Amino acid sequence: MVLPRILVIDNNATRSQQLEVIFTFMEYQAVFADASDYGPITGQIEQYAGIFVGDVDSQKRALAIKDIAAQAGKIPLILLVDKGAVDEVPSAIDKMVHQILEWPITHAGLKRVTDKLFTAFWQEIGLNNPHSDRRAYDRRSSSVARLQGNSPAIVNVRKLIDQVADSDATVLILGESGTGKEVIARSLHDASLRRSKPFVPINCGAIPGELLESELFGHEKGAFTGALNARVGRFELAEGGTLFLDEIGDMPLAMQVKLLRVLQERTFERVGSSKAIHCDVRIIAATHRHLENQIKENRFREDLYYRLNVFPIEVPSLRHRPEDIPLLVKDITGRMEASNRGTVRLSNACMAALMRYEWPGNVRELANLIERLAIIYPGAVVNAADLPEKFQRFADLSGAVVADPEEVEESGELAEPTEADKVLENVMKGEGVSLPEQGIDLKKYLDTMESHLIRQALEESNGIVAHAAKRLNLRRTTLVEKLRKLDLQF
Repeated sequence: MVLPRILVIDNNATRSQQLEVIFTFMEYQAVFADASDYGPITGQIEQYAGIFVGDVDSQKRALAIKDIAAQAGKIPLILLVDKGAVDEVPSAIDKMVHQILEWPITHAGLKRVTDKLFTAFWQEIGLNNPHSDRRAYDRRSSSVARLQGNSPAIVNVRKLIDQVADSDATVLILGESGTGKEVIARSLHDASLRRSKPFVPINCGAIPGELLESELFGHEKGAFTGALNARVGRFELAEGGTLFLDEIGDMPLAMQVKLLRVLQERTFERVGSSKAIHCDVRIIAATHRHLENQIKENRFREDLYYRLNVFPIEVPSLRHRPEDIPLLVKDITGRMEASNRGTVRLSNACMAALMRYEWPGNVRELANLIERLAIIYPGAVVNAADLPEKFQRFADLSGAVVADPEEVEESGELAEPTEADKVLENVMKGEGVSLPEQGIDLKKYLDTMESHLIRQALEESNGIVAHAAKRLNLRRTTLVEKLRKLDLQF
């Protein structure tokens, strides 16, 4: 069964990233595009339950929205506008859209909108809404099977999982965004003695601080305004099983204190209640933050860090295990075929380009790319020339043979890196370089260095563009343009 999805068309990279976090937490699947290339994605418009439109070309805004609305047909079109700008929307656009939402919007407000979208979608096709029981439509395959790769780094991760799975030790999973930390957490749970009990995930960075306590511990009726009924929290839902605290580094300090108490005493109280509830839950936490730095900056409690860091597992970034990319592509396309979401094949030159790319978004970025290619080139062979522009400088356009993942798995390589590739790799590592005998592509070299420095500035500024611009001695608008030009997402 093909499940409905959400399409987001927006040139605002920051808002797209925030929406991706929120929709992921809601367990909805969203496809993102900017206003310049949404055409191919709308080719299968019937699979979307709703379309969110944000920033588009101001001079052609009405025409763009008219075009999207015409393709959408009966599918609701939701317009995102900055807070206070609703009155500035022309009446012609207002008539074309289903609803206008002011941004930023609360989690509860966005949830009301998505609930209506999905209810209407399933009524339209005459089926019950499977979102009433999320377990009914969970498309995840075995977590252990999804831990694809034969690189030394991923083999070591599997070894660590085997070592700690049978114990109840708290595990802290460390790694960049998109590396598959939740897959590892699920693998731990599936290999543990608690496998028959619930695995309950919660993204600590996607829920507003004022709601996080209720989400974790539950609340009693009347505990606060809007608490019309008592609610069970994630700790109670995970009783006997595993509670996965994703992005623990983004948890507010006040909640860190309460979490530490639960970890120490194994008891908690619902919001609005004084009755202690005992819990038997294994804790697995994950973060892309450097918690030692967070501690120095008084953003994370040192005592909680040591309580969580009993058994650390560091997840390698995709750029540090490029030899695993063919197997990951095979796994991604296999799962897409199994859920009737299309398929695609890659040429050798295409696969080689992917293996040379830096992958700032890691496995999540790779999965998004494969899905996008499957939509644009359904069932076809994708050559290096068909890849998005940011991959072109890594491509050798001479080859067009389809890559066989089984052969790649045996040989372990697709193409030998050139001297220029080695120089660029040294740039990414921050090592000194010298001009090779045969020369180098200077533009490619400088683009790579600029991309590396911008990414470093953003990481050190916790993704805040204004702070990163200050570190680079740039105006914020200039840095935003560079992010768009280099197709960097933070």
